[in-house]
Formats: sequence, C-alpha cells, structure tokens
Amino acid sequence: MYQVPLKDFDFVLHELIGVDALAGCPDFADYSAELGNSVLAEAARFAETVLEPLNKPGDREGAHWSAAGVTTPAGFKEAYRQFVEGGWPELGADPEFGGQVLPKTLVSSVQEIWASANLAFKLCPMLTHGAAHALSLTGSAEQKRLYLPKMVRGEWTGTMVLTEPQAGSDLGLIRTRAVPEGEHYRLFGQKIFITWGDHDYTENIIHMVLARIDGAPAGTRGISLFIVPKVLVQPDGRLGERNDVRCASIEHKLGIHASPTCVMVFGERQGAVGYLVGEPNRGLEHMFIMMNTARLAVGLEGYAVAEAAFQTAADWARNRVQGKPPGAPAAGPATIVHHPDVKRMLLGMKASVAAMRCLTLHVAHQLDLAGHHEDPTVRAAAETRADLLIPIAKGWCTELGIEVASTGIQVHGGMGFIEETGAAQFLRDVRITAIYEGTTGIQANDLIGRKIGRDGGAAIRALITQMRAELEQLAPPGEALPVRTAAVEGVDLLSRATEALLRLLSADPAGAAAVAVPYLKLGGFTIAGWLMAKAAAIAASKTSGADPERYAAHLQSAHFYAGQLLPNAFALQRIVEGGAATVTAADARLI
Repeated sequence: MYQVPLKDFDFVLHELIGVDALAGCPDFADYSAELGNSVLAEAARFAETVLEPLNKPGDREGAHWSAAGVTTPAGFKEAYRQFVEGGWPELGADPEFGGQVLPKTLVSSVQEIWASANLAFKLCPMLTHGAAHALSLTGSAEQKRLYLPKMVRGEWTGTMVLTEPQAGSDLGLIRTRAVPEGEHYRLFGQKIFITWGDHDYTENIIHMVLARIDGAPAGTRGISLFIVPKVLVQPDGRLGERNDVRCASIEHKLGIHASPTCVMVFGERQGAVGYLVGEPNRGLEHMFIMMNTARLAVGLEGYAVAEAAFQTAADWARNRVQGKPPGAPAAGPATIVHHPDVKRMLLGMKASVAAMRCLTLHVAHQLDLAGHHEDPTVRAAAETRADLLIPIAKGWCTELGIEVASTGIQVHGGMGFIEETGAAQFLRDVRITAIYEGTTGIQANDLIGRKIGRDGGAAIRALITQMRAELEQLAPPGEALPVRTAAVEGVDLLSRATEALLRLLSADPAGAAAVAVPYLKLGGFTIAGWLMAKAAAIAASKTSGADPERYAAHLQSAHFYAGQLLPNAFALQRIVEGGAATVTAADARLI
C-alpha cells in the first residue's frame, strides 16, 4: 500500500531548495516549512485513505460509456466530491478567482501524491488546472468572470482538445472548422484521445478546443483556440441548454482504465457553440501555455508512479522468502531483499525516483521565481531556465519512470506478471506518460531546436557554468565526495556533448535530430547528478544528528546514483558525439 514519503518531500523542498530560495517573492512571504509540511500531511491523508484504495478497483472496472454519457468506476465520483470539498482544486490557482497562492514546488509535490495514489484520478484536476491557467492568461474579462470561479473551485472541469484522427502531433493538419456566427462561432469536427472529455463528476465541462476559422491560413498559422462548454452558460452564470458536443466512444487502453479517453464529436446538428479565446490564428500559442504546464505535470507523473512501484516492490522483497544469498548464514532461505541483485534493483528504483524528484522540483522552483520574483532580471533568467529544463524533465522522468516500473515487475519475479500483485498496473499506467503532451522525440526536438539552437546554446552553457561553479565550491563531508566527483564528470560530459550537438545543428540538422533523445537523457542524468551531489552534501552533514537514518538513506541513494546510474552519461555522451551517422546514413527501406 502506497505511503506518502513526507520526509523525502520535506528534504527536497525545505533543505535542498530551501524556503530562503523564495526570498524576493512577496507572494510567498507567509510560506514556511511548517505550512508546506502541513499541506503535504493533509494531502497524504486524503491520498492514502480515499484515492489509493480506489486505484486497483478502478483499474479493474474502468470507465463506462453509453449514449447518455460516461460514468466513472464505483467510488470515483464520491472521491471527487470530497476532493472539491477539501479545496484541493484551488491549490496554486489564480487567487482573483478563488485560488490559493502557494509555491509551484509545493503544488507539484501535492500533484505527485495524487499521481502516486491514483494516476487515473489525478488527470482530471490536472487538466482543469491547466485549462484555467491558460484562460486566466489569454481569456477576456467576461470569459474569466463566467468560467474561472467554478473551474478553480472544481465545480466544473476543463479539457485540452487538440488531436484529430489525421492530425496527431502535427497540429497543422487539424480540420475542425469554426464558422463565425455573431459574437460566437459554430464548430464542426471530430477530436480523439481527449482525456476526461466526458464524465459524471460535474454538471459542466469546459473544453478548450483548437479549430480553424473558415478562410484561415493553412498550417499552424491558421489555428485558433475556443471555449466550447458541454452545457452553454448564460450571462448570469446559470446553465442553459446542452451544446452540440458529445462523446461518441471511449478508448480501450493499455492502462489508466478509470480515466476516460474520449472521441468527441462537435457539431453533429447545428454546430457546437464556441467562443474565441484571444486573437484569431494564435490558438497554438495560447494552447502552449496549457501544454507547458501539462508537460511538467506529466513529467512528475513518471516518477510518481515509479515511487508507488518502488514501494510495492520493496514491500514484496522484504517479505518474499526465496533462496540463500551469497555470504548468508547457513540457516536456510532468506527474504529476497538480501540478494545482491534484488538490492541493486531496489536501490536503483529508489535513487531514480529521488533524482527525478530533485530535478522536477528544481524546475518548479524556477517557475516560482519566473512568476513571482520582484526583480525582473531574476524573473527572466528563471523563465529561460524553466523553458530549457521542462522538456528534459518531461522526457527523462517519464522514460526513466517506465524503466523503474518495469524493474518493479522484475523484483516480483513471476508474480509480477500476475495482475493480483499490482506491479503490472504501474507499468501499464505509466507507459502513456512518455507519449502524453508530446512524445519523448518531440520533447527532444523542442529541446535542441527551440531551447538550445535558437539561442546558440547560451542557456545550457549558462547552466553548465553554474553547475560546475557550485560543484567546485561544494565542500561536502568525506562521505559525499565521491558523489561530487561523479557529478563533476557528468557536467563535463554534458558540456562536451552540447558543443558536439551545436556543431551538428549547424552542419547536419538531421544528424542532430538523430541524437536528440540521447542528448535529452544525458541532460536528465547529469543535471540531476548535480542536484544529487548537493543533496548528498546536506545529508552527509546531518547523519550524526537528529533522525540519522533519514539522512543516511538520502546519502545511500546519492551514492548509488553516482556509482550505477550517472555512468549512463558516458554512453549517452558517446552517442551524441559519434552516433548520428548510424541513423542518417541508414536506408529506411532496409528497416
């Protein structure tokens, strides 16, 4: 059974990042470690007593479709009602419309808790939060007044409606039409893969839909963003008639069975009423506000599910008696946690989660600075850093999270392949995270093209310089020195690979794309290595104080990361420097 790792959150939020790091952010002047830990403790109670017990039953039952609409598995609607009553949708939302101003680092930590306990449940409020955020930044005053208060409170939910059968990642191919009609538009088209596109939680769903106004330019330059409510909203806020939009079916998926993935049809009769958000033909730009928020949220889902997979595997290993490990007394078989290879797998799972959490919450902290610091120079630098790191956090954490969940099955042995243990569900559920909000390849192309190529490597070089300087100034106790040494090697590898990548971008763009994913993973391993070295120095200085086991565990994870996970950087750096031609020179006909 999943137990929220409250001490791990406290360590990363309040010792590695530190409350002092929010100095200069007046909006967070009242934030403290005590406040953060109290929020996390209450989130833990809800996750452990309400959400986690629904995870397996929800997976077995799944969402249900009928012509009348989608219904969720037993218990989910009641859990959502408690979620709303607890004020959880308001966490981190715009205070002008009822939200609670709290650091993104804390909000992300709470999101991790929801995802670990029940990923399928977590997706609905995550998308609502993203839709509300995009609307708060790009909607008109009237649109905000009409929709945001109820979305922020969770009384209505929101969706992202992008994909079409012929237009997956290439949104320039979308065909959904928007026909002007007075002060609104009529939308006609079909969308697929719409997460929580229909359900029985709330009486209204606010769809954020990409469509093309008749006569708009071809490609992405002609896409606009529209609000399309499931039920039309009157000027006084009361609900009116049902809009011309319906869920035609739900997908039968590998995992997240309790989360309905919908085929949505707009305009079967007179056309679905939609309201333009922002300016015409700038829909993709506006939607990227929502997508960027979602990409970080999906990245943390990768290690959130990995945390649950680790806990399940560790519990199994502590209780499963099999064989006699090398060097054990001759008293008979032992629990498998004592077998060296099982220890290796569990240490790898735990250290991977710790590293991914450090990286993601570092990115969240940059968003806090970018959105709330009083110094515009600090805001600009933090925004640049966050933009650089979001594709790394999303891509690396989801790919590594999948590996961790798979390892959890291996720890269980044959029983891991049996659904009753629950190990398989983690792998089935987490597998979508490397596809959601752009595949790993799309994240990598964004990283090397928009985030590194566009500024000639200035942002990544600045980060490398900072990491190298901090590691050189780091004076950890002797126990943590090997971690620092490994981290310095990692930064050097990232620096070499970056210069090789920049040369490729200039001379051979296809070659750069061929090694983009290895470069993204290299960035994940090495940047997390820098943070793990800082964490190791903190932990090593406190192993003889209060709660020594807590810090010894952090130090042990850092040592394993440095010794068995960070060395992946050597192989990845070699691929970036010399592996492009093995892709570009290959004959696609022979594949």
